[in-house]
Amino acid sequence: MTKDKTDAAPKPKGKLKKLLFIGVGALVLIGAGAGAGIYFGALSAHEAKPEDHYPKLVVRSSGEEEEAPAAEGEDKEAAPKVGTVSVPNDKFKVDPRKYEVTYYPITDAFTTNLADGSGFLQAGISLSTFYDGKVINNIKRQAVPIRSVVLMVLAEQDPALLSTSQGKQRLQRQLTGAINDVLREKEGFGGIDNVYFTSLVIQ
Repeated sequence: MTKDKTDAAPKPKGKLKKLLFIGVGALVLIGAGAGAGIYFGALSAHEAKPEDHYPKLVVRSSGEEEEAPAAEGEDKEAAPKVGTVSVPNDKFKVDPRKYEVTYYPITDAFTTNLADGSGFLQAGISLSTFYDGKVINNIKRQAVPIRSVVLMVLAEQDPALLSTSQGKQRLQRQLTGAINDVLREKEGFGGIDNVYFTSLVIQ
């Protein structure tokens, strides 16, 4: 009888090993499943959103790093700025103290007859943006419709109103809105902060 008892003793050890093996296997499967879930969750969370393709805001530098001036006689364009701050849309309220501004001059002046037919208006303008080089590229790509809309806005002006600073500021707002509308329609994003007059002649 003693012999039978000693033969029966090893059986629980075999069951214990089997249970331990199943438990470890289950933990490995759970860990693998959790890892896959996290991996694929991260992929789906980083699916392309419209704002990923929008121009980004350019953070203002501390002032220590200055752009290298172009060598004399070189008429090269500065390298386009690279933005790092994504925005949900182009109507995002920008703090001008935090972000770098870029000015883009429109090379040719705009000349048009005035609304009352009493004379003509000639204006040179420059555009400003807090966004990166994508906005400048969009302006260049849409130069024809932008030129057209600027001429239409200028042609509607009353010369009496343009003789006042309030009238000029109103025209700045109208041009900014009109150019942003063109960029939104053609490129999906505006990004122009303001329009500045580099020349303004009314005759």
